[in-house]
Amino acid sequence: MQPIDLRSDTVTQPTPAMRQAMFDAPVGDDVYGEDPTVNRLEQVAAQRMGKESALFLASGTQANQVAILSHTARGEEVIVEEESHIFYYEAAGIAALSACQARTVPGHRGAMDPNRVEAAIRADNIHYPRTALICVENTHNRAGGTVLPPANLEALAALAHRHGLPVHMDGARVFNAAIAQGSTAATVAAPVDSVMFCLSKGLAAPVGALLAGSREWVARARRYRKLLGGGMRQAGILAAAGLVALETMVDRLAEDHANARELARGLAEMPGLDLDLETVQTNMVLFEVVDSTWDAPALVAALGQVGVLCGAFGPRHIRLVTHNDVAAADVPEVLDRIEGVLSR
Repeated sequence: MQPIDLRSDTVTQPTPAMRQAMFDAPVGDDVYGEDPTVNRLEQVAAQRMGKESALFLASGTQANQVAILSHTARGEEVIVEEESHIFYYEAAGIAALSACQARTVPGHRGAMDPNRVEAAIRADNIHYPRTALICVENTHNRAGGTVLPPANLEALAALAHRHGLPVHMDGARVFNAAIAQGSTAATVAAPVDSVMFCLSKGLAAPVGALLAGSREWVARARRYRKLLGGGMRQAGILAAAGLVALETMVDRLAEDHANARELARGLAEMPGLDLDLETVQTNMVLFEVVDSTWDAPALVAALGQVGVLCGAFGPRHIRLVTHNDVAAADVPEVLDRIEGVLSR
């Protein structure tokens, strides 16, 4: 039985065009600023994000942590949504690397209430850490790929700037957000001061992320990238795949969204599962296992035996992620296999 891998869009394979571009890429030493392919990727990324400058990094986590280092000083505080990737999945990087404290604010489908965020901003008091940065995530991973409403993001940025604070967007899947809203990534990222996006998720490149912001701030971030060992020398071999990704893989994200919705509609009809279709906004399907005979890890294991690879999101929730290597024809096959396991 052919496996269908829905664990994450990080499992995507580079396309033939990417592999050819990597083979042909002109390269130089990027630490000296001499890799023409990296330079071109950074220029294109900055344009796509509507920012002055951009920086190529090895991963989204590295990009987020470099962003936090570049916005803060030791002993300060960073406001994050309580289930954000930065807080949940980045190995306590805020504390370990920036020596800052994270202050969490609950969100609804990943969106923080501006009033709660404003209440979390510290008063000027020598007993308190200084609030230095507000981070948002768009799309929001643990909420099931939901998109931040533009009005919410604009309100958060306005209050941050009113308090003299920058806003960083973990936009690992910002192109998914843009496609879902019928917009552009530059429009989505317009309210924030810095934004990160990944090449290695829905865009299907093998490696890499870009961090974008003002020219002066990106120069600061470049120094922190070096500090973290991120000077990758002839990195144009990797950047070449990223250029192909930006040129050819953005618009096709709509196919992933359509496949996720079709998958969600089928799952919503299955006894023993609970799914809120309103949360299926991009390429993720997050559902709850309510059948008492199963928990999420046991069902994930059973589905793996029939070639449906997915991941448990806690004791009762399972996440499925559509991507370039999952075709529309795979969706009914996945549904049949899941139904077969549940009916045992």
